[in-house]
Amino acid sequence: MIETMYAASGGGPEGGVAGWATDLMDKLGAPGAGLAIALENLFPPLPSEVILPLAGFASAQGRMSLVAALAWTTAGSVAGALALYGIGALIGRDRIRALVARLPLVKLDDLDRTEAWFARHGAKAVFFGRMIPIFRSLISVPAGVERMRMATFLLYTALGSLLWNTVFVLAGYGLGDNWRTVEEYVGVYSKAVVALVGLAALAFVAVRIVKSRRSGRRAGPGAHRAEARELERDRDF
Repeated sequence: MIETMYAASGGGPEGGVAGWATDLMDKLGAPGAGLAIALENLFPPLPSEVILPLAGFASAQGRMSLVAALAWTTAGSVAGALALYGIGALIGRDRIRALVARLPLVKLDDLDRTEAWFARHGAKAVFFGRMIPIFRSLISVPAGVERMRMATFLLYTALGSLLWNTVFVLAGYGLGDNWRTVEEYVGVYSKAVVALVGLAALAFVAVRIVKSRRSGRRAGPGAHRAEARELERDRDF
């Protein structure tokens, strides 16, 4: 049993995500690691930085081959990404535009620019997005909304996922009992990404509020003059 071996080595998980992933790998082997990663794509709070090194550790313990761990985790990444692509395709461009039109501080011009950017750089966004926490999953949704060519989506998803998965599976394989060290370092990386996204969102909101107020001030005198002309016309009648 994998869990028994982990406990004996002192590096084993006792519960939580690691325990759940251990149970899957214990029962299904390498396909269990692939299933765990597919679910991680659908539910981003499940951390790949725990599951992938754990699969590497299982390989080091002889519970699955290293090639199988890499192949199944990459297949799981692609399967999860395909599901999210399908969700994006079902939502569709028209629904996204209708939603954006109702959002405060966000304009359809912003969406148009985003769509234009994605049309030019979508393949790179899918490839590199697979290596950024949170965006690893989310990048598949706009790809589906924009109906990116399936062959292109699958190719860059598979390549990006293989690169990301290989780094972490090999780290777990090499670190052995110390595989949890990977989680600590990637946790810092994930927090930095979230902080940068938060700052960018705050900057966007701040800029939009300032522009809105300036537009309101510029529109104020004109609006008053229009009202005055309207009153004069009423008096003439």
